[in-house]
Formats: sequence, structure tokens, C-alpha cells
Amino acid sequence: MELGWNIFPWVAGAVFVFALASALFALRNRERSSMAIACSATAIALFVLFMASLWMTLERPPLRTMGETRLWYSLFMLLAGLFTYMRWQFRWILSFSTLLATVFMVINILKPEIHDQTLMPALQSIWFVPHVSVYMFSYAMMGAVTLFSIYLWFRKLPEEASAKEMVVCDNLVRVGWAFLTLGMTMGALWAKEAWGDYWTWDPKETWAFATWLSYLLYLHLRPSCKNQDFLFSWLIFSFILLQMCWWGINFLPSARGESIHVY
Repeated sequence: MELGWNIFPWVAGAVFVFALASALFALRNRERSSMAIACSATAIALFVLFMASLWMTLERPPLRTMGETRLWYSLFMLLAGLFTYMRWQFRWILSFSTLLATVFMVINILKPEIHDQTLMPALQSIWFVPHVSVYMFSYAMMGAVTLFSIYLWFRKLPEEASAKEMVVCDNLVRVGWAFLTLGMTMGALWAKEAWGDYWTWDPKETWAFATWLSYLLYLHLRPSCKNQDFLFSWLIFSFILLQMCWWGINFLPSARGESIHVY
């Protein structure tokens, strides 16, 4: 069991090397680079193999602790970067996704979690894996659109973001919001099965609803709002809400001892 986690720094180092190489190949080539795609895919494959080995070693899904969710976020962030690069060919996106994924991998190396085989009865549900993994994928998509919006907002260019660039923002938000919705629905069904109620306004549920509503408002405001400064700031604000939903509630006095979602 310990061996599976102890090799993570080496896996993280290899993932970083291939992800960094993909970012450099993308920046050096104006056209879509096959080497960038190959290196990024290799980094993702290494990460997937490690997650599979950790799953087998723990004999349970590695989704229980905050550190384990950070692993999935790093993996999905790399996937989101590769998807965005292949679909819209923005050369810088692999650099940003590599940076964010690396930050979370380093946090896990510096602050390792206690990975054991125990799984509380409420987590021994068919909803556990799909609920958490769908949420982490949506978080990664929202992370990608946040990076994209910050880049568009602060880049040193006289013109505003192009229609193509705004379409990328919109599509990433739509995908992320769809998975947020799916994750919330699965969570409600799971809560009904485990505790007898679909929704109890637990602090985690409250912040999840606020995050979901904030991105929904963006989608509704987007067709009529032409103020890009407002749109980008709203996306960043929504991402702050998402961070509160993910790990920020751990520091809220109202959640301690009351929320079943505090790690």
C-alpha cells in the first residue's frame, strides 16, 4: 500500500517533464504540433497508470481524501489543456494547464495524505466514483476557462478578445456546467440513498449551489452582455466560489462537526 504512494514523486516528476515538453513544443510551433500532443498524451498516460495502480493498492477508489481529489484534478487539468489545444490550437494553454497541474502535484508531495484502505459505509455506494469523478472533471474544465479568461483579460493587446476566443470560453463553461449539474444530481440521489434526503443545505451543498448558479448566470448573461471586463471578472468570481465549494468549507466554523463533506 505504501509503495503505491511513495512512488508518486517519481511519477509526478516524469509527468512534469513530458507536460513541460508538450508546452514547449506547442509554443515553438504556430501550427498544431504532433510532438506537443504526443508528449501531453504520454504525461496523461503515466498519470492514469499511477492512479490505476493506487486504486488497486488501496483496494478502493482513490477519491476519499482531499489529496486524492487533488490528484484527479491534476489529471483532468492536463486533459482539459490537451483537449483545448487540439480543438482550438491555442499554443499557450498547455503551459497554463501544466503549471496548474504541477502546483497541485507539488502540494501533494509536500503535504501527503494518509492513504489507507478504510472507507466509511456511506461511501460504499455505486454513486461514490461517478459523483466525485464527474465533479473533479467539471472543476478542471472551470479551471481551464478561468486560466483562459485571465489570459484574455490581462494580455497586452489593444483589441478585445475575438469572437473565436469568446466561443472557447462559452464552450468550456457549458461543458463544465453540464458536469456540475450531473455531479449535483448524482450527489442528491446518493444523499437520498444514504441519509434519506435529497438536499439538506449542508454547507457543501450550499456552496455547490452558489457555484452552479453563478456559472448559470454567466451563460444567461453572455448573449446580451458585451462588457468583456465584467464577463471575465464574473468567471474569476465563479471560480472563487468553486474553490470554497471544493476545499474552502474545511475552514468554515459552520461546517466543522456538521458537514459530512469536510475532509
